Amino acid sequence: MTKHISKLLAVVGLAVLALLIVAVLPLFAEAQEVPQSRSEMELSFAPLVKQTSPSVVNVYTQKRVTSRASPMEQFFSGGIAPRERVQNSLGSGVIVGADGVIVTNNHVVDGAESFRVVLSDRREFPAELVLADERTDLAVLKIDTEGAQLPTLPYADTRASEVGDLVLAIGNPFGIGQTVTSGILSATARTDVGISDYAFFLQTDAAVNPGNSGGALVNTKGELVGVNTAIFSRSGGSNGIGFAIPAEMVKRVVNAAINEGTFVRPWLGLAGQAVSYDIAKAQGLSRPIGVMVTEVYEDGPADRAGLRRGDLITDIDGREVFDEKGLKFLAAIKSPGETSELTLLRGGKSQTKTVKLAPPPGATEADVVLLDGATVFSGARVVELSPRLAEENGLDPFQKGSGIYVHSVLRRSVARNYFRPGDIIRSVNGVSTKSIMDLKAALKPETRSWNIELERNGRIIKGTVTL
Repeated sequence: MTKHISKLLAVVGLAVLALLIVAVLPLFAEAQEVPQSRSEMELSFAPLVKQTSPSVVNVYTQKRVTSRASPMEQFFSGGIAPRERVQNSLGSGVIVGADGVIVTNNHVVDGAESFRVVLSDRREFPAELVLADERTDLAVLKIDTEGAQLPTLPYADTRASEVGDLVLAIGNPFGIGQTVTSGILSATARTDVGISDYAFFLQTDAAVNPGNSGGALVNTKGELVGVNTAIFSRSGGSNGIGFAIPAEMVKRVVNAAINEGTFVRPWLGLAGQAVSYDIAKAQGLSRPIGVMVTEVYEDGPADRAGLRRGDLITDIDGREVFDEKGLKFLAAIKSPGETSELTLLRGGKSQTKTVKLAPPPGATEADVVLLDGATVFSGARVVELSPRLAEENGLDPFQKGSGIYVHSVLRRSVARNYFRPGDIIRSVNGVSTKSIMDLKAALKPETRSWNIELERNGRIIKGTVTL
């Protein structure tokens, strides 16, 4: 009897094991599934490339440069006049307007006198420069399509982009022709790259090389994630670290170029510092995050919204921030007059402040004054320091009323012997120069000696000049 029971149990056990195998095998098969068709074996980016590459163009620029003969050439020729030659350069661009609006990098078009755009189908068009912005390293060109509609790339919302997303880089590396490389997003908010002061770059390991500048970084939906702008390299070739300007800033600059003709950056009217581990610990945070407010500009947007020194801003419009550059960038992708929501910690409690963005106030480069007369300042073009001027020239916007900014100096002028663009004149003959009127008052006709205090590259220089 016992033997029959043992055999029965063995049979039942085998049956249960067989059922388990039948149930589990499909799971293993699913996990290790091999391609079931030829089409699956031939999966590629080809359809995506066909969809997006017609919207990427080559940008050719020309400028005249003057070169002087070497001393030896001058000796044997009896003096050769300076020679003028045409310098050509090459970059890439992205069609973002069907009527011929193209975005590229500012450094691609910087200093050029003429522009030519070549489409992927080899059609060529002369182009007009609509806007160039050095601080974002973006420029907008326009070509006359004579009514023809061009293929465009839609802008991606990079808030949905994540590290690890597949991307394609399309451009013209080394001038060899349109090329596509693939990779992933390696990082989404690089602010310490040192390329521009509005730094908030996407990083990718897709091969990006010289000539790719201004080209497209696209996602698998065929959307423009960013404009390729720089590489990190010691050899000049791709090391798998490329940087792109996010689509939000690209869209903002393009819209400003088309609708306003100029790009005015809104500002928050505050200065801040990144949160260290010690500051985070003192604030009761589990990790360093946010920007600690160190200065609030009187009657600026932040001041009117009720922000104070010591507030810790953790995010803007729902996006985390870790330093002042990221904060400035996320504010600058909006237009003056729009609002941003700042989440901050004050006294350990979370608050939300609505800030209405505005242009920085004060004098601009349009207010530059040329000084003349029989003075040491003759030939200097100066302007009063203001938050707007400071923003335009990468200066500290909190230097309001603290000096006169030397915008430029005429060649072959008296001032050229003593002043350089970027100098800040603090006082003349013991009188603080907080305004142009103060400076002009110090330049009396009978005066022939000037005791000058100025700031140059962060250093205070004092001296007496006599004519």
